[in-house]
Amino acid sequence: MKLRKFFYFLILLCCSIGVAQTATVTGIVLDEDENPISNVGIRSGDLGTYTDDSGFYLLEIVADVKANLTFSHIGHQKVVLENLILNTNETFEFHPILKSDAIQVDEVTVTSSGNKESVEILSISPEQIRKIPGANAGVENILKLLPGVTSNNELSTQYSVRGGNYDENLVYINEIEVYRPFLIRSAQQEGLSFVNSDLVQDVKFSPGGFQAKYGDKLSSVLDIKYKIPTAFSLKGDFSFLGAKVSMDTRSKNNRFSSTTGFRYRNNSLLLNSLQTQGNLNPSFTDVQSFITYQFSNKFNLNVLGNLSINNYKNEPRRRQTNFGTLDSPQALTIFYEGKEANRYSTAFGAIKGNYFLNDNIVLKLISSMYHTTEEEYSDIIASYELGEVVSNLGSEEFGEPTNSRGIGSQFNRARNDLDALIFNLGHKGIYQKDKTQIEWGLKYTHEDIRDQLRESEFIDSLGFSVRPPGNEFVNNQPETPFEAPLEAYQSLSATNFVKTNRFSGFAQLATQTKWSENSFYYNLGIRSQHWTVSGKGIEKVSHTVVSPRAQVAFKPDWKKDMLFRIATGLYHQPPFYRELRDSTGTINPNVKAQKSFHVVVGNEYSFILWERPFSLTSEAYFKKLTNVNPYTLEDVRIRYSANNIAEAYVYGAEFRMNGAFVPGTESWVSVGYLQTKENRSNRGYISRPTDQRLKLGILFQDYIPNIPEFKMYLNLVYSTGVPGGSPSYADPYIFQNRLRDYKRADLGISYIFADKNKTFNENHWLSSFKELSVGFEIFNLFNNQNSITNTWVRDVDSKNEYAVPNYLTSRVLNLRLQMRL
Repeated sequence: MKLRKFFYFLILLCCSIGVAQTATVTGIVLDEDENPISNVGIRSGDLGTYTDDSGFYLLEIVADVKANLTFSHIGHQKVVLENLILNTNETFEFHPILKSDAIQVDEVTVTSSGNKESVEILSISPEQIRKIPGANAGVENILKLLPGVTSNNELSTQYSVRGGNYDENLVYINEIEVYRPFLIRSAQQEGLSFVNSDLVQDVKFSPGGFQAKYGDKLSSVLDIKYKIPTAFSLKGDFSFLGAKVSMDTRSKNNRFSSTTGFRYRNNSLLLNSLQTQGNLNPSFTDVQSFITYQFSNKFNLNVLGNLSINNYKNEPRRRQTNFGTLDSPQALTIFYEGKEANRYSTAFGAIKGNYFLNDNIVLKLISSMYHTTEEEYSDIIASYELGEVVSNLGSEEFGEPTNSRGIGSQFNRARNDLDALIFNLGHKGIYQKDKTQIEWGLKYTHEDIRDQLRESEFIDSLGFSVRPPGNEFVNNQPETPFEAPLEAYQSLSATNFVKTNRFSGFAQLATQTKWSENSFYYNLGIRSQHWTVSGKGIEKVSHTVVSPRAQVAFKPDWKKDMLFRIATGLYHQPPFYRELRDSTGTINPNVKAQKSFHVVVGNEYSFILWERPFSLTSEAYFKKLTNVNPYTLEDVRIRYSANNIAEAYVYGAEFRMNGAFVPGTESWVSVGYLQTKENRSNRGYISRPTDQRLKLGILFQDYIPNIPEFKMYLNLVYSTGVPGGSPSYADPYIFQNRLRDYKRADLGISYIFADKNKTFNENHWLSSFKELSVGFEIFNLFNNQNSITNTWVRDVDSKNEYAVPNYLTSRVLNLRLQMRL
């Protein structure tokens, strides 16, 4: 209670008016022949700057108020950008052309969510991503606060969107598709997201109804743009969870630039808050770089490289979980022997060439290579004891187990190896003239997967090895002596060599027209994919899909700033390797692409409240899925049935209001509701593993008015429980119980010693720092007991199976130091 009172006191204390914050305007100034102009003066009130030799400029202006920008140069007429309203930390790109004749740019109003998009896409501030606290801080941490995004596991960077699973999301960095490791089964084994938030310049996210250019997945697109630095910078971020260092460079002639990041993470602080005690040594390391070289005004080259090594070592010792009801409290105590050692090593390289053929046409060539080698080696013996709990408050043994009713043991062994190589080669083009834009693309993908699965589970009850549930293992002991060898209760042994060749392409047309005094936007596109699956002992099979898509937006000529959108289309997900592999490890090349028909209707209303910009976004959606490949979800491990025996549906509605609730900051409140069910083999509809229902997300930023250097960042998530899964080989139609509701609050408080609004003279000890802040973070502020899956334990007496929740992390304190030179 004291902690809660302290928290509420902080909220009340911080809600007030503070000092002005800034936003950034950047771009390149050109002449009528599209040559860059140097020494162009850019003024906004008392603020100003000049363009460099390449015509580049960057100016910080006051956020959340109207500003006018004037571009002036001898021999050219002025360009004036009027009534520009930017949100705090927002970056707005403007590329003026200075002509010999006078020109006045029409009024431009930018709301807190950035430029209005006529398509289903959301912009997120990179500054927010870097500052908002979370057990896995970064891009995914922010996405989890959006209404249609679900992730009930703070240790995981994976997320599901509008009823989809983790495999249904596309991720691009500078138009280059990126991949995740394959074998990770537990969020404890996850370390670092591929995306390094310190390198990010722009983040866009679409939860459905996205354009044809974005690819073939069923749920969402995360479109990330890494920055092209304008000057040298060195950043550091250090905490009890690890360290991050990034460096930006730019050559004197402005042709070469690079941004490089090194990250090290150790999750021991978080994992030691779990109920399982033991010797944990998880370490995750990666280095990533994005390089740009400008050969000329017409051609530049981008190179993206990443090397990641994740080591997860665990020697569990003991676990006790209390569960049940007040009338019948239960306790599960487990003693462990053995260890697990998992290693995931990935290397990724990509090169992208951009050629500006003329004023209207841009041609791109993109090639990438992804290689991963993964090992899962474990031998874990778990001896469990199931009993009651001492519930007498006056007893010294309160909360301890007693009256054991079930005793047994379980031996799990795994020797899994995977080697995957994915090669991509593609071309994209853009033709743009006036308000019409045509885009097209072709892509070839080669996937070479070499996988060896060897898993087994032995179950022992009171000294007797439990036989597998199949009819061939039935025996009538003790009447007849049983002399057969021991058999694993469940086992998996398979070796697969699978190759997939994919050819895909798209074309789309986007334009803007006027209808009376109203603005009308539309984007019409179509994409197709043809793929062939082959391999050792696998029948060669080919498939083809075609996906038409459309997005339409209408902006009426009203006094109120409103935009109406509708998106629809067919979305296919051709099977990747895991979707071809069934529960026995056998590859089924005949698996078809899952198909989803989307309808998304939305509205964005931008308005000024308290003299600050706000935006209210509302969306309703419906998805009809056919050729569904059913799956089970255990922690973050997905296992497919490798067939198309189901159909499903998803529908829901979302609301999100964001803006400067406190001057100089951006916060938001989001609410979402969804329902998703599937029908397997015409047996009737049951909830899918991602049937989330209600979701509430709050992102709140504040500061103390008289001490604006004290910043507070808070994220709150509440969501109703998802289905808790079922035991091995069990019928999911029988097990439809749900996990408890997920409730979590992460709080971050920091003191800003130096930033762009607070600088010092050369004699001050802080003069070398462009940014310096020290603070602390409290993860799971209210110490809620959240669970992600269940452990199933059988009572020997009653033969009942108990769903024992696997709880997630408890309250954790983390200290953090951030700096930039």
